Amino acid sequence: MTVVAGAALASVSSPARAASCPWLNTSKSPAERAREVVRAMTLDDKIAMVHQPDPIWTHYGVAGYIPPNPRLCIPDLMLNDAGQGVGDQEINTTAYPSAIAQASSWDRSLQRAFGRALGFEAWHKGVNVQLAPDINIARFPMNGRNSEAFGEDPYFTGQTAVAEIQGIQENPVIATVKHYALNNHEVNRMTVSSDVDERTLREIYTPAFEASVRHGHAGSVMCSYNRIHSIYACENRAMLTGILKKRLRFDGFVMSDWGGTHSTIKAAKAGLDMEMGVAPGRYFGSALKSAVQSGAVPVSRLNDMVLRILRPMFRLGIFEHPHAPEPQAYSANVETPDHIALARRVSEEGTVLLKNRGGVLPIQGTGKRIAVIGDAGGPHGTALSYNTGGSAHIPEAGTKADVVNPFQGIQQRGTADTDVVTYTDGSSMADAAAAATAADVAVVFANDAESEGNDRPDLHLSNAQNCTLVGCSKLPQNQDQLIETVAQANPNTVVVLDTGGPMLMPWLAKVKGVLQAWFPGQEDGNAIAALLFGDVNPSGKLPQTFPKSMADLPVKTKSQYPGVNDKNGIPHAVYSEKLRVGYRWYDAMRIRPLFPFGFGLSYTTFAIRHLSLKPAGHNATGATVRFDVANTGHRAGAEVPQVYVGFPASTGEPPKQLKAYARVFLAPGKSRSVALGLNRRSFAHWSLAAHGWRVSPGCYRVMVGSSSRAIARQAVIAVGAHCANARAHIPAGRARVSHQQGEDRR
Repeated sequence: MTVVAGAALASVSSPARAASCPWLNTSKSPAERAREVVRAMTLDDKIAMVHQPDPIWTHYGVAGYIPPNPRLCIPDLMLNDAGQGVGDQEINTTAYPSAIAQASSWDRSLQRAFGRALGFEAWHKGVNVQLAPDINIARFPMNGRNSEAFGEDPYFTGQTAVAEIQGIQENPVIATVKHYALNNHEVNRMTVSSDVDERTLREIYTPAFEASVRHGHAGSVMCSYNRIHSIYACENRAMLTGILKKRLRFDGFVMSDWGGTHSTIKAAKAGLDMEMGVAPGRYFGSALKSAVQSGAVPVSRLNDMVLRILRPMFRLGIFEHPHAPEPQAYSANVETPDHIALARRVSEEGTVLLKNRGGVLPIQGTGKRIAVIGDAGGPHGTALSYNTGGSAHIPEAGTKADVVNPFQGIQQRGTADTDVVTYTDGSSMADAAAAATAADVAVVFANDAESEGNDRPDLHLSNAQNCTLVGCSKLPQNQDQLIETVAQANPNTVVVLDTGGPMLMPWLAKVKGVLQAWFPGQEDGNAIAALLFGDVNPSGKLPQTFPKSMADLPVKTKSQYPGVNDKNGIPHAVYSEKLRVGYRWYDAMRIRPLFPFGFGLSYTTFAIRHLSLKPAGHNATGATVRFDVANTGHRAGAEVPQVYVGFPASTGEPPKQLKAYARVFLAPGKSRSVALGLNRRSFAHWSLAAHGWRVSPGCYRVMVGSSSRAIARQAVIAVGAHCANARAHIPAGRARVSHQQGEDRR
């Protein structure tokens, strides 16, 4: 292991550093300071900033490392995976729930708190670039990285990402949004060409990146492994420079995914700023230096690459606040009690109650007999599914000793009520049936341990797998059969799913309760116990549609997934479903899902009432949506009212799109007035003729509900048109948003 910047830079006194490095003057803007540094750099200094000199993990366990430059007072950059905590080969960090569990809280403030804790742990572990969040859209639920991102809706994904980015960057730590773009499955991810039309690209797959860079101000973006229309994403000028840097006005740096760089001149000129890989830099080291010296890559382009890296370093205070020094940082324990409590809260709020027939939950009373059944309920299965597998796993290899399994958590909580809690792993159907028969309530835990590098074969628990980066092995149990067996033996059967995405539920009618717990992090057992016993009222909502059958999925042909090879052997995955992704597909095709996007039950009940619409005024295209949310039940809880907009048929848009939401906590019998804003973008679609966002005059429906299918109130708003039954009238305004105004007028 090597010595880091902290020690090297600390040897120079502050006055001496300020004199020799005038860019340390914080009264200047980050851009001005970055330009001063670049003017003082040699060619070798610049080349050293844009590639990794060491193999992955060799520098105190981090994924990527850019050495310091003491002469220029430039600190090092330590890059590390981060979706569920500070990962890779780091130790003594908190294992939070998976990203899809985080998203299921629909709680921006909680997501920001998670980001803040993540950045804090990173900085104290010597890391100042976090490789999170993953904001790829859930096009295909069998994607092995489905659990690493925030679901199927671009607006919702963007909102969740912005909150996390802001939290991370409250620390002197750069957040990295990934994987740009169209990285939507794992099979052949290194070679596949994702082929999508312009409108779908701009309406579905880039808005979350737009929100992340324009409103989250993410310091870096990671380009993906796949090709886009036959050109690798990390050397795709139309994507990197045309859309990201020019149209979205991103002023940070683009790094490659590890091994995602395939050229020197083409990648540099396309807009890639930093090469990262498992091995030391191959393309942006000596090869790039030679290309600059020969004029094949302009010096101005190299200067821009370095400027883009330095700007967020200055903006986020990395020069003023060097990360914790090594080797102390590597061994430091950053699992604070507050962070462990936060991991538990994220799991509690992100768990979704899907079914609760007859009030089987919460478990109440004393002296009950509770049977915990299934491998996922014990230590072995919990080790497989407390986190997503692959580079996001905490730690990347192995497991954590302090993970609380469900049996532990339920047994400990049950002691307070003098309950008797038993456990059987379900390897014997006879034993499972016997345990269920002897219990007052049976809780079956089922899992499907997904991982980067692999896709799931289908959505059946009977085909569930244990996956890691090196491959998958089928779980020995038929978990669908296990649930059927237990449900037959005990009428009070509850199923808890520790999975990274939707599963089919052929046994649904036979069980009384279902909880979707995702990959719940190290506080797994404590969080699920609190929910089962009613210490915490479930409030999670699905960020992804659960289908009734495989036949209902929008992606079902080989040309869509995994793609068909062209004459050169390159697989092409055609996004022929176009805008019909997730609930947009189910709505457009009038297919009833098993559980819709935005769905989630509670131990109390809510009502949405008194919808009104008020134009934004000042001749602006926008409106305020106001309504009341009431807790009509008998205990406190949180509801998430969701605002959807239905466009005129002439626009060719799907039936409805999420445009606003809020999480509202209410005491029993209380109500609250909620006001949510719709801006010009809420009524805009991508125009192929204008190559920009356009608002078409017409009659738009504003819908408010508790899910995409449970619409409680709706009204028509006239946008630059006459609508007989309109509640409000607003102008359409200019036909499109100009390039100077940016992609997203607020």
